[in-house]
Amino acid sequence: MTLTMKYKVHIVDTIKDCLKNKFQNYKPETDNMPFHYRLLGKDRMVLFSFLQSLNTTFGASIYEPVAKELAKITFKEVHTQYKLGNIITQDAQNEIQKIMNKLSVGGVVDKESETERIRKVAQSGKQNKLKSVKVDLFLVSKIDEVFMFDLKTVKPNKGDFISYKRNMLEWLAVYFFQNLKAKVHTLISIPYNPYEPKPYMRWTMKGMLDLENELKVADEFWDFLAGKGTYKSLLDCFEQAGIELRPEIDNYFSKFNKR
Repeated sequence: MTLTMKYKVHIVDTIKDCLKNKFQNYKPETDNMPFHYRLLGKDRMVLFSFLQSLNTTFGASIYEPVAKELAKITFKEVHTQYKLGNIITQDAQNEIQKIMNKLSVGGVVDKESETERIRKVAQSGKQNKLKSVKVDLFLVSKIDEVFMFDLKTVKPNKGDFISYKRNMLEWLAVYFFQNLKAKVHTLISIPYNPYEPKPYMRWTMKGMLDLENELKVADEFWDFLAGKGTYKSLLDCFEQAGIELRPEIDNYFSKFNKR
């Protein structure tokens, strides 16, 4: 399913609003760089600084709101930065540690088995308080399946996946404490494949993530949210938003050369 023209316009507007908000709240670096300014122009240096800042916050400021709007097409409940809760039992924490220990020495990754192991102990043992646990993207399907996504940068470090894995297991424990019988999936999403046309380098996650059930990259993620063809349509929306905003962007950065 590709996006309808009406919904494409809505997504383009969402992207534009996100970027405009970023402009309004952006404060350029105040460091004096006289050689750079004279060689490249202050407007280009400010643009470079802006892009670095945007890359750092792209997930929260662009991908999350766009993903939220797309998911509304398919899912009955959609939230970003969803507060999951803050209670986890000691038995669940112990089980998570056992799972992590096994994976660290080359154990087989099996998300379904891990999920059921945590479900069995999610309401037993001492109750411990965590800092409020938030999920980047929380979805409930029309048949009441829950999907929790952790939106990540396109090139996470290999070591990062250890903490990602633990976070996802903790999400299960916290959610099962409140909803023991729920059907829940926890996943990592990576918005695009920086290695195209080559496949995404999934081997970096092998041994820690169940690649079939815990990871969605590029079109796998966006098409999951709103149907087949969504990723391609979304790229068109970003291009259109850029075209429509170009005069405003050029004007914004050109004023720095007048200072």
